[in-house]
Amino acid sequence: MPSRTWSGRLLDVASAVVPGIGRVRAQKEPFARAWTEANRAALGSGRPRWVALGDSMTQGIGAEDVGGGWVPRLNARLGERFAVVNLSASGARIADVLDDQLPRMLALPSPPALVTVLVGANDMLTPARRRGAPDRFAELLDRLPAGRSVVATLPQGNPEARAVNELVDTAAARGDVRIADLRGGALGPLRGSLAADWFHPNDVGYTRIAGLFEPPVRAVAGRGEPD
Repeated sequence: MPSRTWSGRLLDVASAVVPGIGRVRAQKEPFARAWTEANRAALGSGRPRWVALGDSMTQGIGAEDVGGGWVPRLNARLGERFAVVNLSASGARIADVLDDQLPRMLALPSPPALVTVLVGANDMLTPARRRGAPDRFAELLDRLPAGRSVVATLPQGNPEARAVNELVDTAAARGDVRIADLRGGALGPLRGSLAADWFHPNDVGYTRIAGLFEPPVRAVAGRGEPD
């Protein structure tokens, strides 16, 4: 699980000043519990499995409730085709996906039909965190199941984010992954799309993210079941 750092302590201070930060942070534990319960049900459902990897945005933090995140919204658009196993964690960085979430995915009783990855925002917060992020993301791309993975690009414009996005583009050109492209103006205007902490998406923002993931997810879903 992600370790507590100076940024967590800084958020403690900010929560005392900006009430919205505390309200959004308070979602972390109940949302995690809800996904743990949903994951248990998904494993016994018999439907094709969608494994969601990532950070708080894949948890849906900032939405009105856990069903308002982009993952449940997209699965609803797909007619609840998939049984979602959401292995994401609030605060997760690329290394957490590599060291914790991917091993848990590989330990599941059968391979997933779909894997989505939305991670890297927490790696872009400071120059120190950004160091080594492209190398870690390259390893992540190498370890994803080819042909069944949809990976989000990073919207940030710093050199490390651009390097990560070039890696995703290269993997997509090889046919290893499909892209949910969050670059440029893809996420739309920030006004009206952010939660009370002014960092996480709200229901409007998550609806947009679901829309960006929908075409590549539908493309993977059309390939059929994994061998």
